[in-house]
Amino acid sequence: MTLTRQESLFPNMQDAVVAHPKPVNVASIPQRSPFRYPGGKTWFVPVFRNWFAQKPIKPVILVEPFAGGGIISLTALFENLVQRAVMVELDEDIAAVWQAVVDGQAEWLAWRIQSFDLTRETLLEELSRENGEIREKAFHTILRNRTSHGGILAGGSGLLKHGENGKGIRSRWYPQTLAKRFSGIDEVAGRIDFRQEDGLKVMQEYADRSDVVFFIDPPYTAGGKKAGKRLYRHSEIDHERLFEICESVAGDFLMTYDNAEEVKQMARRHSFQMRLIPMTNTHNATMEELVIGKDLSWMDSYPAVHEPEVVYGGGH
Repeated sequence: MTLTRQESLFPNMQDAVVAHPKPVNVASIPQRSPFRYPGGKTWFVPVFRNWFAQKPIKPVILVEPFAGGGIISLTALFENLVQRAVMVELDEDIAAVWQAVVDGQAEWLAWRIQSFDLTRETLLEELSRENGEIREKAFHTILRNRTSHGGILAGGSGLLKHGENGKGIRSRWYPQTLAKRFSGIDEVAGRIDFRQEDGLKVMQEYADRSDVVFFIDPPYTAGGKKAGKRLYRHSEIDHERLFEICESVAGDFLMTYDNAEEVKQMARRHSFQMRLIPMTNTHNATMEELVIGKDLSWMDSYPAVHEPEVVYGGGH
C-alpha cells in the first residue's frame, strides 16, 4: 500500500528510521530543533550530509525557503557545512521563534522555559495573555507546539489530554532539554539570516550565486491540500514557479516532496533527476519520500533507493 506524505508525519521524529545507507535510528542524530514539527526533516540529516560531502567546492550559504523547524539549517551551521544559513518562514508564530533567536533572545527563552511551571491551568492562563514582544510570542509558540496534538500550530488543533505514558499536558514538555537546545542555537545565531517572507522571492534573490545551495522542503501539492491546511497556516505555493526557479539557480539544490505523480511530471518537464527513498515508522508502515535535484547519482549506492517509474498516459 502506498502511503501519502501526510500519513508519514511522526509527531515524535524519533519514531522515524530512514534507509541511508543502512537504516538510521533518528535518536542517534543530534536533536537541535526546539520544535515538534509535522513533516520535520531530522530523518533526512544523514542524506543531507552526504549531499555536501560529494561537493568539490564547499558552498558558502545555505538557503532554506521553507524552514519550519529548521533542523537542516541548524545542522549545516553546527557542523560548519556552510558559513551562513538564510532561513525563511512565512508563518508568524514560527517566525517569532527564529526572529527572537537572531535578536539575541535565545538565552531568555531558555530561562523562560525552565522557570515555567506547566499545568493545564498555567498553560491556558499564559496563552490568554497579550504578547506584544517577539520573545513572548516565541515562548507562546513553543508552549503551544509542545502541548498540542502532534505539535500542530494551525488553528483547530487541541491540547494534549492523555499524552505519552499518561503524562498529559507535560508529556512533550522537556524544559531542561528545550533550554539546552536554545542555548546551543544561540551559539550559531549570529550566522543565521532570518526572513519572514515569501520563500520563492528569497530564492530568486540568490539564484545567480554559484556559491549558494538550496534545501527545499515545500508544502503540500494539490493532492495534499487538505492535510496541508490542517497542519500549516501557509500551505499553498505555486509549485510550477518553484520548479522554474530551481531550473534557473546557478548553484545546486536538493528538494524533498511527497511522492505524487504531478510532482514527478513537473520534475521531468524541467529535466531534474529523482530518487525515492524509503522511511519506516514504529508501526512498520513504509512510505517513500521523493528527492529531486540536478544530479542525484551519489544516492545510487543507498540500499532500496531507486528512480520512480514512468507512468504513461493520464496527464502526459
